[in-house]
Amino acid sequence: MGAAVEDRPIGLWTDALRRMRHSPSAIIGATIISLLLLMAIFAPFLAPYDPLKGNLSDSYLPPSADHWFGTNVQGQDMLSRIIFGSRLTLGIAVLSVTIGVAVGGFFGALAGYFRGPVDAIIMRSVDILLAIPGLLFAIAVVTFLGRGVVQIAVAIAIVNVPIFARLLRSSLLSLREADYVVAARSVGVRGPALLTRHMLPNAISPLIVQATLALATAVVDAAALGFLGLGPPDPRTPEWGSMLSDTYRYLGSAIHLAFFPGIAIVLSVLGFNLLGDGMREALDPKLRR
Repeated sequence: MGAAVEDRPIGLWTDALRRMRHSPSAIIGATIISLLLLMAIFAPFLAPYDPLKGNLSDSYLPPSADHWFGTNVQGQDMLSRIIFGSRLTLGIAVLSVTIGVAVGGFFGALAGYFRGPVDAIIMRSVDILLAIPGLLFAIAVVTFLGRGVVQIAVAIAIVNVPIFARLLRSSLLSLREADYVVAARSVGVRGPALLTRHMLPNAISPLIVQATLALATAVVDAAALGFLGLGPPDPRTPEWGSMLSDTYRYLGSAIHLAFFPGIAIVLSVLGFNLLGDGMREALDPKLRR
């Protein structure tokens, strides 16, 4: 009789990926986001026209075989502008969430590990930031820093910093008395080694899920700032929110000016939300079905 073969242990992320492959929401969300990313990467090859060039004689053309999504006020092709706009809108979202995770995670790790006065100072600052409405805070930051892609990303990142800081702090506090952390302390592991090798790897999964969901909010915030006239300084720059800024004047005669950029925003937000929900189900044992 052959020796019994023991099952090989499965890591957290391997198990999560396996579960996500069987999650309809994760599959749909990942498909949408992948298509949008491919569209942004290969924009020069997919766009049928130059997004910055237009002909005033072709203004307000409805969707047709020559212009699938119609044209805008300047006679620029809407499909080409939406394709190139994905680069800017998604780029702002990714950059802002990356900055927010890095800065918020840093302060959250300090608060969760050291506690005491450090925790009190950081958390009271977080409470103050969370008391300010996010969009109004972002508008104030962009107004102070000036219009620009980096400024918009920084403004949205500052709004997200307290969320990530509080989330990582909560995760670290719940792990302080975990068996493997106590065992590491008992053999002399202290300071940064305990935090980075034993606590952070097990506390980072909620942060990643929140970052995926925050990308959806960042897309909406970037579009909202563009709609309010706080987008890129050059009005010709294709950006989904800026493309919606003047459409209310033409809803009666050229509804396609608002419809197609709006659909692009909705699809990107839907994709990030579905992917985030799928990741949360895969990583949280309480939500696994």
